[in-house]
Amino acid sequence: MTSIGGAEMVDWKLAVATATRFVRPGPEISREEARAVVAELRRHAKASEEHVRSFTRMIPDGHEPEDTPVLVVDRAGWIRANVAGFRELLSPLLGKMQDRRGGGPGNAVLGAVGGKVTGVELGMLLSFLASRVLGQYETFAPATRELPASSNGGGRLLLVAPNIVHVERELEVDPHDFRLWVALHEETHRTQFTGVPWLRDHLQGEIQSFLDETDVDPMTVLERLREAAQAFSGGSRPEGERGEEGDDGGRSLVEIVQTPAQREVLGRLTAVMSLLEGHADFVMDGVGPDVVTSVAEIREKFQQRRARGASRLDLALRKLLGLDAKLRQYRDGEKFVRAVVDEVGMDGFNRVWTSPNTLPTKAEIAAPADWVARVHRKADS
Repeated sequence: MTSIGGAEMVDWKLAVATATRFVRPGPEISREEARAVVAELRRHAKASEEHVRSFTRMIPDGHEPEDTPVLVVDRAGWIRANVAGFRELLSPLLGKMQDRRGGGPGNAVLGAVGGKVTGVELGMLLSFLASRVLGQYETFAPATRELPASSNGGGRLLLVAPNIVHVERELEVDPHDFRLWVALHEETHRTQFTGVPWLRDHLQGEIQSFLDETDVDPMTVLERLREAAQAFSGGSRPEGERGEEGDDGGRSLVEIVQTPAQREVLGRLTAVMSLLEGHADFVMDGVGPDVVTSVAEIREKFQQRRARGASRLDLALRKLLGLDAKLRQYRDGEKFVRAVVDEVGMDGFNRVWTSPNTLPTKAEIAAPADWVARVHRKADS
């Protein structure tokens, strides 16, 4: 699959090996403590199901949460899961690029070398991310020998134990409350996809539309990636020069390689992801006061941690990978959900899950009243 002369365009095994080798070590913890953390995270994931259902009033339709596995993993486990997910999702695009490259002897050599280079690059990026992710609902997770997925086409929920322990220690918060707080966020994502039967296929369709519009000429893609490298080496504009308000002078990889048609798809994807992330943040804080006694302290310290920033390299990588946009999605999406719930209540907000047509647009995320006017007042008139 996606190979020329036996050489894959991405050496997936090398990506796993590279990421595993270079990922930062986790916090020091005894084997007994580690077992206790894993057991507690599993209990919290189970308890979160009822908390989230009760608060959101979302009932799973067709896919019970029990059908989607909860896996407590270490950083290497998160890496393996995400490489498998990337391989599944990108397979059609890589196949198209393979066809464009052709099958001559020279291209076979290029494929072998390029696959290893790409594998190393992907591994380095994943090694950076693997120490930062607390949890993840894998919507398009393929089953592997050590990482089972849903038997009915759904995903799986990952909780990254060493990262959770690292952050709870760094913030000096109650570890039991923090672990439940994180579980509530990820359980909300699981409830979104088990409670809205069309959501997974809709999201997959949008992602595939984005990939289908990708210019599959390998040389063109390479040239655009060089643009990204030049932007981050300072070649695109003088140091200190700024573009639009809030622009720090760089563009993410997604922004670099997109076509005009992709920009339209990306706008819709941004709106959906803002909704999903903002909804999860809203729920974890809304459920919090009843079951997480120190939720206010945790949220305050967590927000301060986000705002403190990081090293120059860390900030450059965040921008390159689009992680700064991810943080905006949490913030903007949560504001949208809160404003809509304040205006029309939880049941009124839940009309967002009726169909793809009732999802907010990117503009409506920033203007919740416009979504209310479109979905509620038109429907009720």
